[in-house]
Amino acid sequence: MSSVSTRIGIITSEGTAKVKEGDLSAGWTSVHDNVSQLVLDGTRIGVVTRERTAKVKEGGLSAGWTSVHDNVDQLVLSGSRIGVVTSEGTARVKEGSLSASWTDEYNGIGWLALGGARIGVVSNTGTALVKEGDLSAGWTTVHDSAYRLVLAGSRIGVLTVTKTALVKEGGLSAGWTSVADSVQQLVLAGSRIGVLTERGTAKVKEGGLSAGWSDVQEDVVLLALAGTRIGIITNNVMAKVKVKVKEGDVSAAWTNESENSAMVVTLPSGTY
Repeated sequence: MSSVSTRIGIITSEGTAKVKEGDLSAGWTSVHDNVSQLVLDGTRIGVVTRERTAKVKEGGLSAGWTSVHDNVDQLVLSGSRIGVVTSEGTARVKEGSLSASWTDEYNGIGWLALGGARIGVVSNTGTALVKEGDLSAGWTTVHDSAYRLVLAGSRIGVLTVTKTALVKEGGLSAGWTSVADSVQQLVLAGSRIGVLTERGTAKVKEGGLSAGWSDVQEDVVLLALAGTRIGIITNNVMAKVKVKVKEGDVSAAWTNESENSAMVVTLPSGTY
């Protein structure tokens, strides 16, 4: 794995974004203060400040920041694409350099997802739509009662308003497979699917959509997947360590990453 694919990011309870790259024991680098969102993808790092300014840097951890948009509720990175949801509920995407022009994709949305050549949105009325190809491609409605949408490779995941996790594989018109109920978070990465149940149990499955689940940790408030890594933030008041990451098999041992309270743990290729 390249160093950029082995980055880990956190936002501390004070709002400081920190990133490390390399093995799990590498040291942290503070990259920005006053942050509400942190995103990692390839050589790019993105943040949304508490003033709702989206910034992206490309290259090493010490590279300079480029402000890409103001009044941002959500920032998404995927390959050469950057996406934002504005405070007015408009999804905008640019492709290429950090200074490329924006394309307005959809109005009246609450969630944006990017993955490869796919763009997905969840409208304010709960409709999940996905397009594939260039930025001007047409939309396909994939679900009518969605809360969140996740894209990864040929897989599309939806967390419904009734907290059911659904995943489809292949074309946009493929059928859905229900993978878990009572879910508060759904994550896709490669051949892995992860869910965080409403009871705080993080579960991961690997392989086909019908593969069995492995419980990886209790008392979890956030789950992240990337490659062969699994990251969590725990909610156990007795535990000193709040952020843990494991690498390799689903049953691998955890590495304690941070003893500080953290609001976010981020691995490349996805949040939430």
